[in-house]
Amino acid sequence: MGISGRSLYTFADMYLDSLLTYGRAVGRIIADSRTLSIRGLAVGDSSMYRIRQGRDPLEKEVYFSSGGKEVRVTHPEELLYTTLNPSPKHPDGVSILRGLPAISSILMRIYQCIGQNFDRVGNVRYAVTYKPAEDGSDRMFARERAMEIADAWSDGMQSARNGVVKDFVAVGDVDIKVIGAENQLIDTEVPVRQLMEQLVAKLSVPPFLLGLNWSTTERMSSQQADILTSELEYYRRLLTPVLTQICDAHMRLCGTDSPVHIEWASINLQDEEALARSRLYNAQAREKEIQNEKKEGKD
Repeated sequence: MGISGRSLYTFADMYLDSLLTYGRAVGRIIADSRTLSIRGLAVGDSSMYRIRQGRDPLEKEVYFSSGGKEVRVTHPEELLYTTLNPSPKHPDGVSILRGLPAISSILMRIYQCIGQNFDRVGNVRYAVTYKPAEDGSDRMFARERAMEIADAWSDGMQSARNGVVKDFVAVGDVDIKVIGAENQLIDTEVPVRQLMEQLVAKLSVPPFLLGLNWSTTERMSSQQADILTSELEYYRRLLTPVLTQICDAHMRLCGTDSPVHIEWASINLQDEEALARSRLYNAQAREKEIQNEKKEGKD
């Protein structure tokens, strides 16, 4: 694998990451003609490769983008190529992240609006209003008193920032209000959760793995774990042919054509327990069926 590492696990991790991100993954087995052995494995930039159908429905053509032009790969059989969720319209695979930018843009817009509302409402600002007496006795000194009130208020607020508490004393009719106190923040819990549910459903990841405590029952968490297990099994089925091809090439270079089988470890003990219980139930059911068949034969 070069600078990224030297193991089959490193190749599998990078290959799967490219598969999920771009919807396709490209790799190559690098062989040494002198020692007749595999020197290493390389993962290519999937965004630079495109696959198309050839003249025959079973034939595929691989193109490589170079200098703004597409060059056909002359020996596509030498490449390790895997697609995610291919379709007749998208034979080169579909990324698992497709569709998420549109929903994410709406979610980020909501978060931006929440931040702006907190700047307006959460950051408390005051409106200090001085009203001169109606009889006109202090109208000629209204400007001076307003300036004194402003200086005293500014000094009191500055002292509060420094941890010093000062009382504000004013003469006359002075009204103090909090700007924006009457406005209420918009409740965004419902729309944000709906968008997050769409994102989580697309990724097939249980919410509790992302710190989202939506499921309140143990049964629901178990079902979500089963869904994740099924998703991991699907990715294993995609990687198995690639790993088998690599191992077959290594065995042929070693001078043997023994078949290769990829064995995966169990994802967790819960799956083993469920499978064991399923086999037990099937065996018990089969035992009952044999007993019934024997009784019917005697009758």
